[in-house]
Parts: sequence; structure tokens; C-alpha cells
Amino acid sequence: MGTTTINGVPAHPLWVHVVVILVPLSALALVVCAAWPAAMRRAGVVLPLLALAGLASVPLATDAGEWLQERVPETAAVERHTEMGDELLPWSVAIFVLALVLWLLHRGVLSRFLPSGSGGGSGSGGASGPGAASGSSTVSGSGGASGSAGGLASSRVILVVGTALALIVGAGAVVEVYRIGDSGAKAVWHGF
Repeated sequence: MGTTTINGVPAHPLWVHVVVILVPLSALALVVCAAWPAAMRRAGVVLPLLALAGLASVPLATDAGEWLQERVPETAAVERHTEMGDELLPWSVAIFVLALVLWLLHRGVLSRFLPSGSGGGSGSGGASGPGAASGSSTVSGSGGASGSAGGLASSRVILVVGTALALIVGAGAVVEVYRIGDSGAKAVWHGF
């Protein structure tokens, strides 16, 4: 069993199904966790791990697809599908990077790089404390780690920007998954 065949059968359809499940699921989880800090507290390290699994599945699907492309009749539809398949990797990388940043913000690891009082700093109490930042949960908390109006404003900006980025990247990835899948289905079923 390899990454291109399983028991002598092309593995591309299997990897495609993994991508079709994990990438949109990662995108949805990213948006929910970015917009809802309580969800990020519950998700914890699962979010970046899910995004990493989705990211890892993309090159497996494209590698198996390129292997399969060499063994099927070459058509314009197959060529277009193969080219489109390479377009998903940057979206998957973006989902993983945002998920990792969101998790690190939640853990307070990135707080020293943020403006003073924007969350996750002193008094955050770790990953599950009420002031832990996910971009940041201080919006729904008691006014941020420093309790200042500037810290609350900064945490709201981070929350809004993080949610907007998650929506853009998540939507882009889901659209790409659909477009690539549609082109693959047309390549396979054209003429039937």
C-alpha cells in the first residue's frame, strides 16, 4: 500500500474524499473558533491538528492524482482538473497558519507581540482562563488582561480581523474544493 495505490487500485479517489471532508471541516472550525472565543477554548489544540491533517491530505491527493493522470487518456478536462488541483495547497496552508496563530493567541504565547493590554498577557491564567486570548476572548470577558479601554479596543480589532481572515480563507478553500471536485467529476463522467 502506497500513497498512489491501495491493493493495486488508484488511491486518488480515497485521498480526494479525505480532502473533501477535512479541508471544509477545518475551514468551518476555524471560522467558528475565530468568531466565538468560547469555542476556541473548547477546541484547544484540536483546531490546528485538524487543519494540519487537512493540509497533509492535499499533497497526498495531488500526488496520487498526478500518478493517475499518467495512466488515463489525456483530455483537456483531465489536464484542467490536474492544474486546478494544485490551487488548493495555498488555501490549506492559510487555514493551518490561521488555526495555529489562533491557538497560539488563545494560549497567550503571542501576547508579547501584541499591543499592551490586547489579551492573553499577565493574569490570563493559561489556556482556559477567562482572559485567555483567542483573538481575543477578552471581548466577552471583563475588559482584558489590563482592564483598560485600549486593551478592549485592541482585542476587538484582533477578534474582528481574525474572524474576517478566517471567513475569507475558509470560503476560498471551500470554493476551491468545490471547483476542483466539479472539474474532476466532469473529467471522469464526460461523455457518459
